[in-house]
Amino acid sequence: MTDTTAQADSWLKMLLTGTQMLFVAFGALVLVPLLTGLDPSVALFTAGAGTLVFHAVTKQSVPVFLASSFAFIAPIQGSIANFGIPATLGGLMAAGLVYVVISQAVRLKGTVWLHRLLPAVVVGPVIMVIGLALAPVAVDMATGETSDNIGYAKAIVLSMASLLVTLVLAVFGRGLLRLVPIMGGIVTGYVLALIMGVVDFSPVVEASWIALPGFTAPEFHWAAILFMIPVAIAPAVEHIGDMVAIGSVTRNNYLEKPGLHRTLLGDGLATTLAALFGGPPNTTYSEVTGAVTLTRAFNPMYMVVAAVIAILLAFIAKLGALLQTIPGPVMGGIMTLLFGSIAVVGMNTLVRAGHSLTAPRNLVVVSLILVFGIGGMQFGSGQFTLQGVSLAALVGIVLNWVLPGASEDA
Repeated sequence: MTDTTAQADSWLKMLLTGTQMLFVAFGALVLVPLLTGLDPSVALFTAGAGTLVFHAVTKQSVPVFLASSFAFIAPIQGSIANFGIPATLGGLMAAGLVYVVISQAVRLKGTVWLHRLLPAVVVGPVIMVIGLALAPVAVDMATGETSDNIGYAKAIVLSMASLLVTLVLAVFGRGLLRLVPIMGGIVTGYVLALIMGVVDFSPVVEASWIALPGFTAPEFHWAAILFMIPVAIAPAVEHIGDMVAIGSVTRNNYLEKPGLHRTLLGDGLATTLAALFGGPPNTTYSEVTGAVTLTRAFNPMYMVVAAVIAILLAFIAKLGALLQTIPGPVMGGIMTLLFGSIAVVGMNTLVRAGHSLTAPRNLVVVSLILVFGIGGMQFGSGQFTLQGVSLAALVGIVLNWVLPGASEDA
């Protein structure tokens, strides 16, 4: 075999493996913009651009792909309903800058202070609030309340079929199938919607083949910024777990090299860049970590290839239009599982910490975070309104700080 042939084979392998990594991430990547009202083509562009930024900051040393963060779905929906898309993007930019600040604090002080400020008794219920606060939205979409042309009977069939396939693949799938349960659910629901005749293809017909994604500039309003900043807490803490997970697969300690401060910085800059163009926040994708485990594709260059392909796909306007024809109930069915699973992650955070939740101190902290966050408690008005996840997180941090430690935790 000549050097030229070997080089061609190497590039072909790089291209195919990178495409596979993007395919694994694709369903979850476009799910977030479709659920929140953002442009899926912009999400593809910002996922690719964000991944390239991350690899530039970490010097191409960690095999991860960055894309739309699930933790922000409910807060983005709530923020858009209250403040509009441009103001929400301004809040998301601020959330990305929180990552940057945390990364520099980690660089200077290590991670001990982070665990003291955000112990499991605060982080766990905050994650639960993120998952459950807008659970009624998922149910409304699943039952057709948000779709004008789909009645209850058709909506419930579509949503439950999508949900069933997603959970079957997640629980019983093997190999690559287990890595794409969301994609499987969406495809099943979409095919069923085609058979029922409830898919409107007019946006695809009207869209050109090649076009700039619908970039949206952010605007800055204090209310939206205060609403969104605390949401960054959960993904920032989760990021540490992601780095440990991918490190255990590749047998490298990424917390040491390139260092947690660099990976957090890359994540934060990627999120800020995404919001600047009108895309959802970025996070390291556990689906892709699963694919790395399965394929043993440890070379970070595969993720760079996936990022470049994502950027190129963002300019195919018909693809973006096609994604927007997916009926609401299909997404609603998947959201019911997704929001519940986020809440379970929060519950698991509490369980793994091993603290006694009946200890008066812990009982007070967890109870108030849950009720304030899910119940819709609100402090202030106008530009300086605190509510939802932001209020719940702030209440949890303050209570954890001022209340004396419980004897069970000693």
